[in-house]
Amino acid sequence: MDKIRWGIIGCGDVCKVKSGPAFYKSEHSSLVAVMRRDNQKAKDFALRHGVPSYYSEADKIILNPDIDAVYIATPPESHKEYAIKAMRAGKTVYVEKPMAMNYPECLEMLKVAEETNRKLFVAYYRRTLPYFLKVKELLDNNELGKLQTVTIQYSRAPLPSDKNVESHSWRVKKEIAGGGYFYDMAPHTLDILDFLLGEITEAKGFSANLGNLYPVEDTVSAIFRFQSGIQGTGQWNYAGAEGEEKDIVEINGEKGYIRFNTFAFKPIELATHRGREFYTTEHPQHIQQPLIQSIIEELRGNGKCPSTGVSGARTSRVIDKIMGKM
Repeated sequence: MDKIRWGIIGCGDVCKVKSGPAFYKSEHSSLVAVMRRDNQKAKDFALRHGVPSYYSEADKIILNPDIDAVYIATPPESHKEYAIKAMRAGKTVYVEKPMAMNYPECLEMLKVAEETNRKLFVAYYRRTLPYFLKVKELLDNNELGKLQTVTIQYSRAPLPSDKNVESHSWRVKKEIAGGGYFYDMAPHTLDILDFLLGEITEAKGFSANLGNLYPVEDTVSAIFRFQSGIQGTGQWNYAGAEGEEKDIVEINGEKGYIRFNTFAFKPIELATHRGREFYTTEHPQHIQQPLIQSIIEELRGNGKCPSTGVSGARTSRVIDKIMGKM
């Protein structure tokens, strides 16, 4: 295929800068149609980004013969439905993370991908960012020797919207998101660890609502083990103290440690017998563009995208295990 023609289902906030422009700025790619339930907002997006067509119904994207691939940027409650319909309509699917509401839904999506022989990708874009590729390079260069443990620490204060029930985000509504902020944010960390260190095969956890600001969990603790034998622990707190945000991932080995962030993108720290070394990287303007470009290249037969339905489902399985659903 010389050019991949894209349609977007759910051209909301995530599409404004992170992903939307990448579909028409990437090589061999064009954005031909967008959809949002609010037709005026869909029109506004289309006009701002020079998109020829806009709709308020998802089927107008899914059944459009002029679209090759569909980006599903809706909340998780509709990921499975739209992905399955799109694959059955002959489309390639690129779905936002988490891949679905739970692991069983991911398996349904994978089954349809196999039945229809359609490709399914998930928006774990950190797998292609220079920041995390630098961490992978350091690990691949054996800077830490034999790897042993991983520690995740994440804490932030409640958002202003958390403090008023009328302004609660869909991200704290279980029927839409699957759970709380842990479902929305922690998958990024767990998925990049899958990319860096391999599959997490065992996981357990505890969760609680300690802030009592919304009905779902705001605090999660976990232990997990990789197929390689590396062991890990994690703590996530979305009701922490003001001004005390923490975002640390630390990988330890026999020669030292690597410390980096999931969201803050502070300099990567490598500590070995040489002392402490720091590495910085440039970030793309549209943070999903490197991953989107890798999808385009795979569809054109020129490469492989590192974030697939198979890897995305693994992360959802780990989340379910931590939350005691498996």
